[in-house]
Amino acid sequence: MPAPTQAAAPAAAPLSVADMRARFRDGKLALLEHFRVSRPTTTSATQLMRGLARHVDATLTLLWQQSGMPAGAALLAVGGYGRGELFPYSDVDVLVLLPAGEAAAQAAQEAVPAFITACWDIGLEIGSSVRTVAECVAEAQRDVTSQTAMLESRLLCGARKLFNAFRTQTDAAMDPAAFLRAKTLEMRQRQIKYEDTPYSLEPNCKESPGGLRDLQVVVWVARAASLGRTWGELAAKGLITPFEVKQLQRHEGALKLIRCRLHLVAGRREDRLVFDLQTAVAESFGYHATKTERASEVLMHRYYWAAKAVTQLNQILMLNIEERINRDEGAPMRPINARFLDRAGMLEVSHDKLYDENPHAILETFLVYQQTPGIKGLSARTLRALYNARNVMGTAFRKDPLNRDLFLDILRQPEGQTHAFRLMNQTSVLGRYLWVFRRIVGRMQHDLFHVYTVDQHILMVLRNVRRFFIPEHAHEYPFCSQLAAQWDQPWLLYIAALFHDVAKGRGGDHSDLGGVEVRRFGRDHGLEKDEIALVEFVVRNHLLMSRVAQKEDLSDPEVIGRFARQMGSARNLTALYLLTVADIRGTSPKVWNAWKGKLLEDLYRYTLRALGGATPSADAEIEARKQEAKQILALHSALPGTEEPLWKTVDVSYFARHDATEIAWHARALWRYLDTQTPIVSARPSPIGEGLQVLVFSPDRPDLFARICGYFDGAGFSIQDAKVHTTRSAYALDTFQVVNPNAFDQSASAYRDMISLVETQATQALASDGPLPPPGKGRVSRRVRSFPVKPRVSLRPDEKAQRWLLSISASDRSGLLYAVARVLGAHQISLQLAKISTLGERVEDTFLVSGAELQKPRMQLQVESELLDAIATPA
Repeated sequence: MPAPTQAAAPAAAPLSVADMRARFRDGKLALLEHFRVSRPTTTSATQLMRGLARHVDATLTLLWQQSGMPAGAALLAVGGYGRGELFPYSDVDVLVLLPAGEAAAQAAQEAVPAFITACWDIGLEIGSSVRTVAECVAEAQRDVTSQTAMLESRLLCGARKLFNAFRTQTDAAMDPAAFLRAKTLEMRQRQIKYEDTPYSLEPNCKESPGGLRDLQVVVWVARAASLGRTWGELAAKGLITPFEVKQLQRHEGALKLIRCRLHLVAGRREDRLVFDLQTAVAESFGYHATKTERASEVLMHRYYWAAKAVTQLNQILMLNIEERINRDEGAPMRPINARFLDRAGMLEVSHDKLYDENPHAILETFLVYQQTPGIKGLSARTLRALYNARNVMGTAFRKDPLNRDLFLDILRQPEGQTHAFRLMNQTSVLGRYLWVFRRIVGRMQHDLFHVYTVDQHILMVLRNVRRFFIPEHAHEYPFCSQLAAQWDQPWLLYIAALFHDVAKGRGGDHSDLGGVEVRRFGRDHGLEKDEIALVEFVVRNHLLMSRVAQKEDLSDPEVIGRFARQMGSARNLTALYLLTVADIRGTSPKVWNAWKGKLLEDLYRYTLRALGGATPSADAEIEARKQEAKQILALHSALPGTEEPLWKTVDVSYFARHDATEIAWHARALWRYLDTQTPIVSARPSPIGEGLQVLVFSPDRPDLFARICGYFDGAGFSIQDAKVHTTRSAYALDTFQVVNPNAFDQSASAYRDMISLVETQATQALASDGPLPPPGKGRVSRRVRSFPVKPRVSLRPDEKAQRWLLSISASDRSGLLYAVARVLGAHQISLQLAKISTLGERVEDTFLVSGAELQKPRMQLQVESELLDAIATPA
């Protein structure tokens, strides 16, 4: 009797959408939690990314099986997902590949939409496309982005035969040379979009120069040319060395780890290391603030080092692959000397071991680059040789007398310093030779006005100094170019530029520490004593001129006399002036303005006169200004004696604080209105070429300055300078330098309209007797929120103990000056001079004030306390 047959086991029931959603969510959360509590290593990031990809693979395969997809179709992972790695919140891109024919299309008509809907229902937000093989080939030939995504495809489930046909036909349609050209142009366009520097303040760790995308591009173009799909395969084809493979893996791992941590902290797809997240990401690495560094600065330092290395390696590999694809290896070369050749405009080493055998050739590379017409860059072979010669550049290399002579030769060349030093920094030669420079490479400055890392800022300042000596740039800063034309040793200023901020981040005064470093450099490199003394003086005092010009009363002969004694000589003064202008211009495009330029130039001219033996004399200066003002009035056809009514009501301090053009303008505007009870407001285009100068003449009142500030703040103007004077007849005579950052139309008609508006609206605002509105808290930028400046208020008597110097430091925001003025007005404190200095997103304001309450210690403390409350950054 035959044994009874067993019934087949029933098929597992399909999972419900709710069950699959819970399974997918719980699986992903478990992977993320394991990564969160793990040590932040590249291995943990790799395990997470591969684990997430496998988790999504399994989920998609199950959905595919439950959706009744046609038997001949296939599901492919494409794009980044095709690499078998997923960041916590990366896109999941898939391609539904259909066989050709009507029957397949009809079968897929219902199944494909159901599959895609099911993916979204369970929380898997896929990016999908549905094509046949022929459609894929056509799309790849039409769009390089689609072609790139398909290049990284892998089969998830479905018909392998169809997938193999897809790979065969898309590979056959690939034109490696055209693909290389398209990806190179795309890479350049992307890098420009992301500020064209790996040192952006808020870099995108995927797309910015030096980000992960720069590594992916290399693999894409190599893969398209069948040169390899991994770093190991590229090494086997001779495109990269074993050392470069290690470096690529190390820096790629660092960037992947940072991006994984960034996604985890943000809880969403966020590839920008924005200010708001930098500290939290840093803390997730276990970084903590020290006395000299924020936790975020430690993180960004690590990121910038990795990004810089990726930039170098990308350049080397892309040039190598280009030569291999275009078969340029055998291109003819012109000998330059025994060590270097001209390879189609690129500087080529004579052989790969040049730098190992002759370390002096390392610095000679940049000297030849400067001296040889037609050389526009370094070849891939030279870049690789420099990259692999790092161990050669040790202590003996830095102390070698010939190398020291070569370094000075680079500085002393008639041209090419800007590009040579940038190239030296990009190839890490500068930091290897100047070891003190290496410490500030990639060091961020969270001071709200520097927008570059310290090394990039230094090279920007070097560029700015260099441009003073180039006739083609004389139109930018004519006075600086005029002084530079008379300067006999430009290279000394280049040294001062290289060292002025080189001690940042150590703690202590970086100016003094930099002075020590540049003195040591001068001695080591055989500079003369007077040359060492000059560069040390400039480095130690590189912040002094800016501080005096922007915070002190330049009409005070004692201020000028004291500054002249600090300078000691006209040569010191000129060197410091040129570096100061270059330094301010090199902090941020927003920091420099024409008003700062005028203050610095005025200080230079006054001090030069004092150094020339002319003792600062207030009486002589005032008399000269009066005579010049009368000449200006005559040129404007003013009646004789126009100035007398106003001049009879003002004292000496008025003439000391205003130049001749302002004195003449005031006389013309006010001679008929000296007994008016209605505020008079007169405006004109600023003589310095930026913004407006606004004159306010009104019966004085305690809240007048606050009302003026309130008007300008509400009208969108930023006050750059205020000169406040009270006449003998108790009238306020105030002059303001203002700009409107949002006024893009600089035409004459736009200025006329602006002047008319200011004169009308300001007069109405000042005529009001209503209570002052409370100051708004003003919006602050994300950068200020992330890295706020600690508010500081300093109130101390001036040297004559007659008035008080009020110094304020705070994060910038709209309405800040109005809030300060309101406190001063409430305490009957008279303002005599205001120096408004905005450094990016930080303000450093100085006021000369007087008032009875300041003589009482208790009231002085109350004023300081109220000012601190007024300038505090809003929560």
